[in-house]
Amino acid sequence: MEVVVGRVAKAHGIRGELAVDVRTDSPDERFAEGAVLTGKSRNGGTTRLTVAAARWHSGRLLLRFEEVPDRTAAERQRGLLLLAEAGELPPIDDPDEFYDHELEGLRAELTDGTVVGTVREIVHSPGGELLSLDRDGAEALVPFVREIVPEVDIDGGRVVLDPPEGLLDDGGETAGAPDDAAGPDEPAR
Repeated sequence: MEVVVGRVAKAHGIRGELAVDVRTDSPDERFAEGAVLTGKSRNGGTTRLTVAAARWHSGRLLLRFEEVPDRTAAERQRGLLLLAEAGELPPIDDPDEFYDHELEGLRAELTDGTVVGTVREIVHSPGGELLSLDRDGAEALVPFVREIVPEVDIDGGRVVLDPPEGLLDDGGETAGAPDDAAGPDEPAR
């Protein structure tokens, strides 16, 4: 299984460097010279990329890949997701932190045990992380904070939610939930 460790934001300079939005806590390890990543384009196509160089510039990681020789080739990489093998990720020591792939697919249930959906993905927004729940084909976005998600039970395959009134649009399972509730649109806590 592969997990997202970055996203190409744009080309930088004329030598084929790429400005990358980092989505890993260990960028020096993930993007070390010689590291091989998978690039996944918006249309689902994939390509293998080998890190030739990495450096920080104005708070953003700049990468150069062996397979991207110049600015023209770099421009074609915009929006590319950078993936690494999940098995190669270091273990997390903090019990309140999780990799996105550990949460995806977990059953979402209320504190009383009522199942309200499945975690589709983790959305990383400027305001914090959100759980994107699949609720019978509809999406519900839930802030991934302890007050609303008091328990994450990876081994039990579930996350427990204690949502405020109106957060979930669930046809009446949560008292007072409006029919058109929606939230903003990535790891965790």
